[in-house]
Amino acid sequence: MKIVNKHKFRRRMLALLVVALVGLLFLNSDWIGRWMYPISYEADIRVSARNYDLEPHLIAAIARVETNYSPSKVSKKGAVGIMQIMPDTAEWIVERAGFDGVTLDNLSARADIGIEVGAWYLQSLHKQFGNNRYAAIAAYNAGPGSVKRWLSDGTWDGREETLDDIPYGETRHYVQRVIYYYNKYRKLYPDL
Repeated sequence: MKIVNKHKFRRRMLALLVVALVGLLFLNSDWIGRWMYPISYEADIRVSARNYDLEPHLIAAIARVETNYSPSKVSKKGAVGIMQIMPDTAEWIVERAGFDGVTLDNLSARADIGIEVGAWYLQSLHKQFGNNRYAAIAAYNAGPGSVKRWLSDGTWDGREETLDDIPYGETRHYVQRVIYYYNKYRKLYPDL
């Protein structure tokens, strides 16, 4: 009889420990969230966000979706850097913004430069699309010409509620993923 009670006691204690652990994890869900959704290069993101009057959570979300914070990543299409800028676009940005000394090599090698160039471009897109966050994000992926065409011909109205109307599947999915991470980061990193 005593052996059976010992086994029951041990099972109950194990169950109690599991419940306590799950409860503790639930109470510290922000810690778990930050572990699951880390942000790299926070200081660089903050500086660039301040420089271009952008939300740092949006810059972080784009860097996460584009490269998962890998500055040296090169896409199949040739986009470079942590924010994945096409070489022609990068040259245009460097010229327009007056970034002295920025090359494709250091754009690919240094996260701070990639974030700065990407943030400048994102600000430019926000201006082009009247501060419409969703249109700017779509244009970051598909190009401003495509998004202007969709908006002018009524294919998409630029609202979050109608993201499913974006005709390019890659861009539609891209915007949805950026918004997903943007919302996660706002919740988990309110002081970013």
